[in-house]
Amino acid sequence: MNTTQQTLLPVYDHRPGTGPTLVFLHYWGGSARTWDLVVDRLAGRDVLTVDFRGWSRSSALPGPYTLGQLADDTLAVLADAGVSDYVLVGHSMGGKVAQLVAATRPAGLRGIVLVGSGPAKPAAQVTPEYQEALSHAYDSAESVAGARDHVLTATELPAPVKAQIVTDSRTVTDAARTEWPLRGIAQDITEHTRMVSVPALVVAGEHDQVEPVGVLRDNLVPYLSRADFVVLPHTGHLIPLEAPAGLADAITAFAPAARPSPRPDDGLRP
Repeated sequence: MNTTQQTLLPVYDHRPGTGPTLVFLHYWGGSARTWDLVVDRLAGRDVLTVDFRGWSRSSALPGPYTLGQLADDTLAVLADAGVSDYVLVGHSMGGKVAQLVAATRPAGLRGIVLVGSGPAKPAAQVTPEYQEALSHAYDSAESVAGARDHVLTATELPAPVKAQIVTDSRTVTDAARTEWPLRGIAQDITEHTRMVSVPALVVAGEHDQVEPVGVLRDNLVPYLSRADFVVLPHTGHLIPLEAPAGLADAITAFAPAARPSPRPDDGLRP
């Protein structure tokens, strides 16, 4: 897998394979490696994963860290990687970014998969008080662990995965860490999401406390013109880490690998 870093461009990993390219955008607190367990189940596929501006290996990049900037960065990464036939897969905050990217109707975009996504219309629970409390969820390793175990997940994760969540949630600049809870989560992007013209798959976690099934059904699906909706059983919000096999299967069913072009003599042999 090739890792690329250029000035002012987020760090990304591109694994060549069969298209369309699956472009993975992580959640608030995640990183490119949030998707490792999913990518491992997509053998042979062309895959691109990004560390958003301000996070993980891209933590040295300057702001702003707005959703609009992250969307612009995604398009810049795609251009830099030479990706021209792709499906966006966005988780939580990354799902909201994916909606903004898709709303520009870029050439080469085939579809979007929105995994426990931030909805187009903010949920009623997103009050100023909620936002202020959320902005402190990653203040320390202890607070991250508490959020991980009591809010973000509904299943028991292996110790290395649990440690990864803490590390990723803390490897971030302060401005990027607070941008989503204080601003991005409350941003109404319904007019953008209505502009999405490609097919969409919305994936919800049965026990997701952050973006519950009902919120995605009411505040996201109605704003997409062509959306399928699937609920993965038993999982909480961290679907890529809690249910990677089920998620990989859902992605593959929605965006299968392209078949090789037949040879001229195929089917003609005696």
